Order: sequence, then C-alpha cells, then structure tokens
Amino acid sequence: MPEGHTLYRLAREQSELFAGRPVNVTSPQGRFEAGAALLDGRVLEDVSSYGKHLFADFGGDTLHVHLGLYGSFTTGTGPPPPARGALRMRWEADGPAGIGVWTDLRGPTACEVLTAPEVRSILARLGPDPLRPRADGRVAHRRIGASRTAIGALLMDQSVLAGVGNVYRAELLFRHGVSPFRPGRSVDEVLWGRMWADLVTLMRAGVRMGRIVTTRPEDRSRRRGAVQRDDAHYVYRRTGLPCRICGSEVCTDVMAGRNLYWCPVCQAH
Repeated sequence: MPEGHTLYRLAREQSELFAGRPVNVTSPQGRFEAGAALLDGRVLEDVSSYGKHLFADFGGDTLHVHLGLYGSFTTGTGPPPPARGALRMRWEADGPAGIGVWTDLRGPTACEVLTAPEVRSILARLGPDPLRPRADGRVAHRRIGASRTAIGALLMDQSVLAGVGNVYRAELLFRHGVSPFRPGRSVDEVLWGRMWADLVTLMRAGVRMGRIVTTRPEDRSRRRGAVQRDDAHYVYRRTGLPCRICGSEVCTDVMAGRNLYWCPVCQAH
C-alpha cells in the first residue's frame, strides 16, 4: 500500500498539471460514472493529501481517492492510450505548456465525490500527518501513551498517525531500538518526540527522492553515490539476513495484518 510520501507527491504532481484548468473527467469502466458526470468540465482548484487519502477540490465538491493495496495512478502527456480494462477514472486537460495531459486511476479502494462536511468527517478520524506543516506529534502520543496495544500496531493505526505504512513502521522502530511488541504506554514522551522528529525527516526525504531510504551512509555497503535497493532499509523485507548493526538474523511476524520485520537484539526493549 502506498505510504504518505507517495500520496503527497501525487497531489503535488496533479496540482501542477491540472489545477486552474477545466478537466474532462470520465469513467471508462463505468463504476464512477455518476461522479465523473458531476465533475466533468469543471475547474480543478487544488489537489492535496492527508495521510493515505487524496482530495481534489472542484469548488464545492471534492473527489476523494484512497488507493488501498492495489490502486495506482498513471500520468502522461499527449493523447491518452486507448481505455482498456478496469479503468475507474480518467482526467484529461490542456497542460501548462498547452500540451494535453492525462491521468488514469485503476483499482482504488475509494473513488467518490464528497461534500465539505463529509471530507471533514474523514479528516476528523485521522491522526496527525507528519508531512503536514503544522502537524503536532503530541496528539499522536496522547493515544500511544495511554494504550496497552503494541507500538508496532499503533503505528499502523491511521486514527493514531496518518500516512505511516509497513516500511516506515519497521524502519522507524529499528532506528530507535524499540521492540514492535512494546506497549504504547511504555513509550514515553521524550522517546516519542525523537521518533516523531525522525519520522518527519524520513518522510520528507521520501517526498524528495520518490522512494523510502532509511539507512545511514555508514551502514550501507556503498557509502557514496546513489543508494542501491539492497542498501535502502535496515530490516524491511530482510527476513533471515544479518542485521546491519549486530549481525543477528532479521525476524518477521504478522502484526496489524501486515508482515512485521525487526532485529531481536537491536530491538530487544
């Protein structure tokens, strides 16, 4: 499932390409036909993200998209390709340089037109998003610090923290030597403050690079140059491989419905 930095980049890209212009909205598949008819030909004002949610403002009506596990956007210039398969929604417009632009949406969990109160209702259910300019990590800690639930599960709870997924969960916990099985209430405010600041830094880096890199240069096989895929993470998808720090085998289990990765030595507490 795409994590928060991916949605942030998508929102920025779509704003740059489509905002301020009338957009031709269609649903070749037909499942979004009524919503497409409501938005078709209207001027897109802005596209923003919050956590794993995308919101496109068409002036009074808002398109809400949640990609889920299988959703994806594809964007291009010039004439769009022939519409095939389960193409939920297509946008077309005259781009910034007068060249046609298009974007296709396939396989989302949610693709719907919402009113302003409905958008506010979604946002009210979400925890702070580390990529938002004035996000307050203390809001998340109020939930974490009062919970007996494992911190590894709390980090995946979007009502606690918005935008964090499986990769950031595993890597953040490793970077701070925190066991994923540790109860949330044992993560004190000072420790959480360091974790929150680190998470903000990592996710902003993810926006810049378009990928998640969590390793420090001294812990990679190559300390200079582009970060290779095998060097990008400490524990995520490294089951059975040696920990980059202590050499112990990286473990895996299932927590909150997703595979969890951790080092049993570096994250013993």
